[in-house]
Amino acid sequence: MQVLILGSAAGGGFPQWNCNCANCRGVRQGRAGLSPRTQSSIAISMDGERWLLCNASPDVRAQLSAHPELFPKRGLRDSGIAEVLLVDAQIDHVSGLLSLREGCPLDVWCTASVHADLSTGFPLFPMLEHWNGGLSWREIALSGERDCCTFEVPSCPGLEITALSLHSNAPPYSPRRGSPAAGDNLGLLFRDTLTGGSLFYGPGLGQPSDAARVLMTKADCVLVDGTLWHDDEMSRLGIADTTGREMGHLALAGERGMIAELDALPAATRRILIHINNTNPILDETSTERAVLERHGIEVAHDGTHFSL
Repeated sequence: MQVLILGSAAGGGFPQWNCNCANCRGVRQGRAGLSPRTQSSIAISMDGERWLLCNASPDVRAQLSAHPELFPKRGLRDSGIAEVLLVDAQIDHVSGLLSLREGCPLDVWCTASVHADLSTGFPLFPMLEHWNGGLSWREIALSGERDCCTFEVPSCPGLEITALSLHSNAPPYSPRRGSPAAGDNLGLLFRDTLTGGSLFYGPGLGQPSDAARVLMTKADCVLVDGTLWHDDEMSRLGIADTTGREMGHLALAGERGMIAELDALPAATRRILIHINNTNPILDETSTERAVLERHGIEVAHDGTHFSL
């Protein structure tokens, strides 16, 4: 199984176009220790040719152009992207589907609740029907007490995917904002059935459940929510009153924060943070907070990181 990190920032990217916080100002000034990032997305492949795009960010065109693995190779109209899987219906994870309209029809895997939001409040499915049939919904059908399921996708034979509903939040435009339903946000365990290598992906891991912890413990590598350092980070900076938990993200710091969750994993587990907000001090490689992560053996994702499991 090959894993390609296309984008590592939270919504708005880094620097965010209208933000003048110390981080965004510093990266524009070329300050050492700060690197631009596009919005969160990864791709998975079993053969290096056909890739499953996990979340289609608004930056998807630039991301596809930056990676030769995804270039057209087999015909006049082609792409390395064979299918799309969505963990939620957040704008920064789905609006890139508009940029992929020339590649329709395109199979999109998502839950019923995500499909509902993308058919009504942000109606990408109806809109894109006008481009060669548009998006073909492939349901991730959660079931059981834990709201989970295991399935495979045609483009990645030998890849077993376990999807688990996470305690997070629905998008701001969703009627379920503030009272999310099962399937509004997913954690995914990808397992290569040949090598046994496994990855847990959860960019919106707002409140880890026991079931989520079990999947994380099974993974050789976890690629999880690094949005904020402090839960009230936005209000501390005078940007917004919304907390991380209200947005559906678990802050890194604190007795029950993400660092503590990652510390509880087996020692051999590789730990990587993704979906990092532009305000988070860990984006600065020279910061005290970045040094804390290093002491805990936690990495910060970079656009273009490519590894195999």
